[in-house]
Amino acid sequence: MPSYTVTVATGSQWFAGTDDYVYLSLEGTEGCSERHLLDKPFYNDFERGAVDSYDVTVEEDLGEIQLIKIEKRKYWYQDDWYLKYITVKTPVGDYLEFPCYRWITDEKEIVLRDGRAKLPRDDKTQILKQHRRKELETRQKTYRWKEWHPGFPLSIDAHCHSDLPRDIQFDNEKGIDFILNYSKAMENLYVNRFMHMFQSSWSDFADFERIFVRISNTISEYVMQHWKEDFMFGYQFLNGCNPVLIRRCTEIPKKLPVTMDMVECSLERNLTLEEEVKQGNIFIVDYELLDGVDANKTDPCTIQYLAAPICLLYKNLENKIVPIAIQLGQKPGPDNPIFLPSDATYDWLLAKIWVRSSDFHIHQTVTHLLRTHLVSEVFSIAMFRQLPAVHPLFKLLVPHMRFTIAINTKAREQLICECGLFDKANATGGGGHVQMVQKAVKDLTYSSLCFPEEIKAKGMDSKEDIPYYYYRDDGIKVWEATKSFAEDVIHIYYESDEVVCEDVELQAFVKDIYVYGMRGVKASGFPKMIRTREKLAEYLTVIIFTTSAQHAAVNFGQYDWCSWIPNAPPTMRCPPPTEKGTVTIEQIVESLPDRGRSCWHLGAVWALSQFQDNELFLGTYPDEHFVEKPVKEAMAKFRKNLDEIVNAITERNKNKKLPYYYLSPDRIPNSVAV
Repeated sequence: MPSYTVTVATGSQWFAGTDDYVYLSLEGTEGCSERHLLDKPFYNDFERGAVDSYDVTVEEDLGEIQLIKIEKRKYWYQDDWYLKYITVKTPVGDYLEFPCYRWITDEKEIVLRDGRAKLPRDDKTQILKQHRRKELETRQKTYRWKEWHPGFPLSIDAHCHSDLPRDIQFDNEKGIDFILNYSKAMENLYVNRFMHMFQSSWSDFADFERIFVRISNTISEYVMQHWKEDFMFGYQFLNGCNPVLIRRCTEIPKKLPVTMDMVECSLERNLTLEEEVKQGNIFIVDYELLDGVDANKTDPCTIQYLAAPICLLYKNLENKIVPIAIQLGQKPGPDNPIFLPSDATYDWLLAKIWVRSSDFHIHQTVTHLLRTHLVSEVFSIAMFRQLPAVHPLFKLLVPHMRFTIAINTKAREQLICECGLFDKANATGGGGHVQMVQKAVKDLTYSSLCFPEEIKAKGMDSKEDIPYYYYRDDGIKVWEATKSFAEDVIHIYYESDEVVCEDVELQAFVKDIYVYGMRGVKASGFPKMIRTREKLAEYLTVIIFTTSAQHAAVNFGQYDWCSWIPNAPPTMRCPPPTEKGTVTIEQIVESLPDRGRSCWHLGAVWALSQFQDNELFLGTYPDEHFVEKPVKEAMAKFRKNLDEIVNAITERNKNKKLPYYYLSPDRIPNSVAV
C-alpha cells in the first residue's frame, strides 16, 4: 500500500505549539485519503519549534497531491497553533512543500495548496479554482473596510487589537502596548519623576539636560550641542527625520514679501535674490497645511499654540543649506514680520524654534502617520482581500505587511484616539491631527509615492547642485534595487503584458486600493488598472518601498533628532511673536513644553525609534512562501544588491560627525510594525 511521509513544522513563537487533536487528509488528482490523526493530547508533538514526521498509508495512489486539509479539535481549552509548513514525500520519492505560516484557531479546518505560485489562469481543475474562490470569499468577510474619520483612507474594521484576525495580530500584545512602552521608556530614561509635572516650566536651556540622556558620539548629542546653529537647522531638511518637505524655489511667493535688502547680507555670490533663484540656490519649506488647524485644548490649564511658517533657505558657497528668512504666518502684514539671521539673537532663535515645532507636527501626522502607516494599511487590507495565498504577488508582498494592520489598530486604540497618548504632549492633539490628515489627503498622490519622481518634482534631484542629500542618494539606490527585484519576480510569472491585463485578482487588488484606500479620487493618480509589466513593477516597488524604506527613513531617526526638546518642541505655550526686538530667553523657555509634556515626548520618540524584537530587515524572508528556484535566485540577487548598498553607506559614513544610516538596508525593517 502506498505510503506518504508527512513532515509538519510548528512555529517558534511563544505559545505556538498545541496539545489539541490534529488530523490530516491528502487530496490528489486520483482520490483522497482518509482523515489521519497525527497527534493526541500530551503526546509531545507540535511543540514550539518542533518538526514532526508521520507516515500516512493509503489504499491506492492518490495521484498528484493538490490539497492538504488540517483539522484541529479542542482537547480541553483554547489552544492556538502556528503551523509553518508541511512537506510531503510521495511514494515515488518526490517532495512537495505546502507553506502555511498561519495560526490555526478554535476547531477549524484549513486547506493548503502546494507552494508553487499560480496565477488564476494557471488553475485548470475545478477543485483548485473552487479553493481559490473560497479563500478570497472568506478573507473578504474577515478583512472589511471601515472609515475611521471622514476623508481618511479606509482602514480595517476592528475596534481593538484583539478583534483582528489571529494571523495579523502581534505575537505578544504587551510588546506593542503604547501606554506600557512609553511609561517604560520614561523609566529607562530616568525621567519618570517629571512625567506628572505639567505646567511646570524649565528654568533655561541647560535645564532640559536634566531629562536628556547623553549617549556619547551620537547624533542626539551632536544635535544638543549644535541645535542653535543655522547649518544644523538647514541640514535637518535634507537628512533629519523629515527630509521630504524641502523644495527648490522657482519663484518667491507673494505671501512671503522678502526683499533683496532683507537678505543681502546672507547671499554670498554677489547676485540679487532673483538671480540666486534663477541659479537654483534658493529653497523653500512651506507649512501652509497647519494654517487654520485647531491647537490642542484638552488641558484647560495650558493654552497651546500652532503656527504655519514659511522658511526660505539658501545654498551657500560651502554647499550648505542655511535659513535666510522666516515668516511665522501665511498672511504678510505688520504683525507677521519676516525674521532674518541679522535680527537679534533671540528673535532669530525663536523663529527657528517655531519652524522646528511646525516641522515636528507635519512629520508626525503627515509624513509618518498618513504617508507610511495609513497608506501601508490600505495596501495590506487590499492584499488580504484580493490576492489568495497561492498568488505570486501575495507571496511577494506578505512579508512587507507583517504587523502593519496590528500596529495601526493599536495606535487607533491608544495613541491617536480621542483622549489618547497623542493628546498628552502634542499641540496637534485633541483633533488637530485629524484635521491635518483630512487636509493632507489631497496631496497624497501616486506620483508622490514614486520616490525618484517625487524627488525630481521638488527640484532636488541633482547630486552636483545638492551634494549632501543622503536621504535622496540612499533612497534612490534602495528604490532601484527593489524595482529590479520586483521586475525579476514579475518576469517569472507574467510572460507578457497581456498576462498582466488578464490577471483578474491583480486587477481587483489595484481597484480595491483605488476605490477604498484612495476613496476613488481621480486626482490621486492611483491607477484603476495595471496594463503592463513595466507599470506593475513600478506599482509593486511603490508598495514595498513605502512599507519598508520610506517608513524607516522617517521613523527611526526620531530619538536622534527630536530628543533634544528645543530642537523639536511638540507644543508651544506662547503665541508666535508679532514684532521684533522683544524676545527674551525667559520668553523662549516659557514657550517651550513644560516638564511633564517634555517627558511624555521623550518617552514617545524613544519608544518609536526602537526596532521590534526579532525584527526582519529588508530582503530577509525566513518564511518561505515561494518554493521555486528562480524566485529564490531573484531573492539572493536582491540581498546581494542590498549588501552592496550597505557597504557603500558604511564607507561613506566613516568618520562623519553626522552619519546618515536610516536607509541602510540592514536598518530597514521589511514592514511598518512600530
